[in-house]
Amino acid sequence: MGGASIWHWLVVGVIVMLLFGRGKVSEMMGDVAKGIKAFKKGMAEDETPTATTTHTTTVATPVTTPAEPVRTIDHQTVTTTTPVVETTPVGERKAG
Repeated sequence: MGGASIWHWLVVGVIVMLLFGRGKVSEMMGDVAKGIKAFKKGMAEDETPTATTTHTTTVATPVTTPAEPVRTIDHQTVTTTTPVVETTPVGERKAG
């Protein structure tokens, strides 16, 4: 119990084949194989140093100055006043 026997994997495989179809599973496996090959090729390229010298050309971009200097906004301190609200005691309210 609890172990994955061969019958367990056969049932899982049959269910996957029924859900996805034989063609879809083979396409996915082919894509996985291509990915593994590309990964191995990339790892092999990283390990071997290149013997040939490659020449790269860099193009300098011209530095342009703005037509007029950048203007900044002066920060101003803003003072706010709290409005005074007059309250009337409960006993002195007018009935209306």
